[in-house]
Amino acid sequence: MLLLALAAVRAVESTPADVYRNPIVHADYSDPDVIRVGEAFFMTASSFSSVPGLPILRSTDLVHWTLIGHAAPRLPSPDFDTPQHGKGLWAPSLRFHDGRFWIYVGDPDRGIFVTTAREAAGPWSPLTLVKAAKGAIDPCPLWADDGRVYLVHAWAKSRAGFNSVLTVTPLAADGMSVAGPDTMVFDGHERHPTIEGPKFYQRNGYTYIFAPAGGVATGWQTVLRSKSVTGPYEDRIVLRQGATKVNGPHQGGWVESAAGESWFVHFQDVGAYGRIVHLQPMQWRGDWPVIGADPEGDGVGEPVESFRMPAPSGDISGPRASDDFTTAGAAGGLGLQWQWNANPARGWFDLRAREGWLRLTAAAVPASAANLFDLPNLLLQKFPAERFTVTTRVDASRLSVGDRAGLVIAGRDSAALSVTRDAAGYAVQFILAKDADKGSRDVAGPSARIASASAVWLRVEVSPVATLNPAESSPAAVWSYSLDGTRFTRMGETFRVRPGVWVGARVGLFASAPSAASGAPGFADVDWFRIEGMK
Repeated sequence: MLLLALAAVRAVESTPADVYRNPIVHADYSDPDVIRVGEAFFMTASSFSSVPGLPILRSTDLVHWTLIGHAAPRLPSPDFDTPQHGKGLWAPSLRFHDGRFWIYVGDPDRGIFVTTAREAAGPWSPLTLVKAAKGAIDPCPLWADDGRVYLVHAWAKSRAGFNSVLTVTPLAADGMSVAGPDTMVFDGHERHPTIEGPKFYQRNGYTYIFAPAGGVATGWQTVLRSKSVTGPYEDRIVLRQGATKVNGPHQGGWVESAAGESWFVHFQDVGAYGRIVHLQPMQWRGDWPVIGADPEGDGVGEPVESFRMPAPSGDISGPRASDDFTTAGAAGGLGLQWQWNANPARGWFDLRAREGWLRLTAAAVPASAANLFDLPNLLLQKFPAERFTVTTRVDASRLSVGDRAGLVIAGRDSAALSVTRDAAGYAVQFILAKDADKGSRDVAGPSARIASASAVWLRVEVSPVATLNPAESSPAAVWSYSLDGTRFTRMGETFRVRPGVWVGARVGLFASAPSAASGAPGFADVDWFRIEGMK
């Protein structure tokens, strides 16, 4: 049998080459959905207001994943030309039908959108509105056995005024528009509060809706089944934390390997690190799925710490993190690991002005921006591990008076180590914004004058801090700088990292000018950005 008790799961650790350990991706890929096409697996995840959005990852073994593109290169202007924390694209579903990849995704303020592509890496069609409905989120399509197309989705209480129910909507044959009235197919208020994130499947004459409930940090995975797409549905909990350390194990997708084995990909909320990705073995008993290990034999699974590989190891490089800016990413641009804090404007960066360097223009701070967290031109990426060190080498000698550029961690609390220029010359300065999501102002911290800014190394070391609740994880970040790349001087306070809005904290680069800046903008050149010591 595929599914084993916990004791048996631990036993296979004696053959590590044949075993994977959770999490499979220690990075913020929230609300993952996964499919198989041929011998390859593909995954997407929530991206909220980060740009580009809707990441596309590829794997040949379900464990090692490579980021190959994004399905949403920009978000609708002008709304997302400035940061919209927590808004944007929530909980997409990924499917392959009629020779095309499909992603349905909810924007809680607009409705449900779809985009398609012939190849997973793109190009993807522009996001098209399928159903206008404020508060409609987490959609998933079903090309059903009856020849019709359906969509299931949940509701965001913050927009719709209610939640904890699931709705099914018939779609036109092309999947691009609504073809009939909604049917509320499940009310989770009594047994499955905050039910959301539904995924639609059919098997053995049943229609299934896999749906998490109970809340992100403390919930469980529910599965509903019915002989009819529109119900009534019976429900069962199939995965919960149990005796494990994996809180809130839910929200993800079921996929079958080429060998016919079932697997379930889901996330775990670990606070400032975001929502990291786990893989669970899955089996069917009496036409009900059981996910993970089942030590009690009652059909309610618990997350496994490790398990045998679903397939021989494929590409083990993982999502890219470091960047030397000598190899352009998609379409000759930035590496795929980078995302902006809002839709990028022309001129924010240049990879050709100085060979092998990234040039960041010191863009004027918008009048609406109170702090670092609100800068649209933050160039960021996800935390890649529990423990890691980021070092970057910058040439800030061409900043204009009043400009600043450097290394930043962005979240509800944000901090940066920057090179600044004033009338007297250059300095390295620590900047902190507590409760940045509430509009607090940046506070200038300790600084040190430097004679030249042509070569400055900036560093931040992130390490975990013990916590009883993984969802409240608040790692420590220690900042330092160097003028020779060897001897580093600590700068500023130990920064306790907090997540962003529905996302983990992110780390990256920025260059900014005062709001009232005039004349030719200054800039900073970045030689490389290295992430090391990942554990």
